Amino acid sequence: MDKKGNLWGIDLGGTKAEGVVIGPGGLNEILFRDRVPTGAENGYQHILGQIKKLVDMMEQKMGYRPDQLGIGTPGTLDPKLGVMKGCNSECMNGQAMKDDLEKLLGMKIAIANDANCFALAETHMGVVKQKFPEAKVVFGVIMGTGVGGGLVVEGKVINGRQGIGGEWGHNFLDHSAYPCYCGKQGCVEKVISGPDLERFYFDQSGNKLKLKEIYDRYKAGTDVHAKATMDRLIHFFGLALSVIINIIDPDVIVIGGGVGNIDELYTEGVESVRKFTFNNGVLDTAIVKPLLGDSAGVFGAAYLTV
Repeated sequence: MDKKGNLWGIDLGGTKAEGVVIGPGGLNEILFRDRVPTGAENGYQHILGQIKKLVDMMEQKMGYRPDQLGIGTPGTLDPKLGVMKGCNSECMNGQAMKDDLEKLLGMKIAIANDANCFALAETHMGVVKQKFPEAKVVFGVIMGTGVGGGLVVEGKVINGRQGIGGEWGHNFLDHSAYPCYCGKQGCVEKVISGPDLERFYFDQSGNKLKLKEIYDRYKAGTDVHAKATMDRLIHFFGLALSVIINIIDPDVIVIGGGVGNIDELYTEGVESVRKFTFNNGVLDTAIVKPLLGDSAGVFGAAYLTV
């Protein structure tokens, strides 16, 4: 937070970088919001230049430059080595992005991955703030093309010793999972991500469909393979989340990403979580949909500066 009580953040994606300045009024006081192309295909130095361009736009609009900026990235900053890792935009991997940006912009930079920013935004501005203001521990889940997680305790992101706090997507879940790019087989991500549910359906049926089409067939009740796919999702959703609850026992779990739009996750899925959780058959953890949608990433980045 700067001296004017504003929060500055940038959500850095593979195709766009979006900037925001949030006033003390939160959602009711968005002072700046705009984006520029990331141009990741043009290399790391080009990405730095685009971030600078966006910060200059923010400064021009606001009339001043703060001393700190939050940035959400598609990867993680290794706290020991000081370089980026696990980025989809591969030119960023191995680069000292935090140090480079601090030198380029003359500002203090806070970096966290997109799942942590999602969890942070829903805590401070979204569903947690609005419906569970007493919550102290929040776990944010992104279930889409991949599976990610972010952990917020007392309003702060828990990055961890190695920068991998909340990375539940690469825990072992089941031997039936497809091989993962991380080098293991059995990861949560390779069981309940959108593409891998589609792959399971194809293996069962021989038909290549998008998850929405599979879900529609499941709802219609006319496709046994669609039912098997949804049953797989619900079963392993419960098993995977029960591990999170058994270890950190959060007050709220917020489910984001395209797969999170499947309504049955909040009924049958929650029942599956309850079944696997170590609490004498009782589940008090709130498992809810987010409120901020695509805004969560950039809002969460801004809250890294609090």
